[in-house]
Amino acid sequence: MHISEKTFIVTGGASGLGRAAAEAIIAGGGRVVLLDVNEEAGKSAEQAIGASARFAKADVTSEEQVQAAIDLARTAFGGLHGVVNAAGIGPAAKVLGKKGPHPLDLFETTIRVNLVGTFNVIRLAAAAISTNTPEASGERGVIINTASIAAFDGQIGQPAYAASKGGIVALTLPVAREFASIGIRVVTIAPGIFDTPLLAALPEAARESLGQQVPFPSRLGRPAEYGALVAHVIANEMLNGEVIRLDGALRMAPR
Repeated sequence: MHISEKTFIVTGGASGLGRAAAEAIIAGGGRVVLLDVNEEAGKSAEQAIGASARFAKADVTSEEQVQAAIDLARTAFGGLHGVVNAAGIGPAAKVLGKKGPHPLDLFETTIRVNLVGTFNVIRLAAAAISTNTPEASGERGVIINTASIAAFDGQIGQPAYAASKGGIVALTLPVAREFASIGIRVVTIAPGIFDTPLLAALPEAARESLGQQVPFPSRLGRPAEYGALVAHVIANEMLNGEVIRLDGALRMAPR
C-alpha cells in the first residue's frame, strides 16, 4: 500500500514511538489522526505536524472515544486506511514484592490498556477499513500493533507488562488470518529498548548502561527507526501475520 494520500490512526501518537510513526507517515505523504489521552501533548503534536494531522483525545479502552476518532478520520480526510497501535503503559512490580503480592488492579489495568485497548482499536478500525474499495491487489488496509521483546524475554518485575505484550503477539496471526479475506494485513512490531519519554527521565549514566546491553548497535533505539519500520510495513504487501523484533539482537537478562 502506498502511504501517499492514505489516512492512519496512530494511538499514543502524541509522543514517543507513536509520534515517530505519525511523522514517518506524514513524510510519506499520508495523513494521521493522533489518538492520545494527553490533550496538551496531542494538540502540540497536531500543530507541529500541520494540516495533515488531527488530534483526537481518546482512551483506547473506550468504544465511544475510539469510534469518535475513526469518525474524525472519515470527516477530516475522507476515510481510514490503517492503524498504528502504539499506546501503552509499562508499570513494574514483582509478583511477590516487599509490600506484598502484586496488586491485582495494577495487573488488570495493564492488561486492559495494552491488550484490550489494542484489540478495541483493531476491531473498530477494521470495521471501517473493510468498507474501502480494494486496490488492484485486493488490499484494503493495514493494522500495525506494538508489542515488546518483553513478550519473549520478560524480566523480573514485568509480569503484567510481558503478559499484555504477549497477548498482542498471540492475537496477530489469528486476526491476520481472519482479515485476509477482506484484504487487511496485520503485523506486530516488538521493539527493544528505545529512547522514549519513559526513559528520558533516567540519569544519562543509566541510559548509557541500558544502551550498552544491546549487541549492535550498542545504544538505545531511536524512535525514527521504529517509524521507518512502520512505513516499510505499510508499503510491503507481503508482510502479514508476522511479529518483527526491532531490538539490535538484544535478549534481555532476568533483571
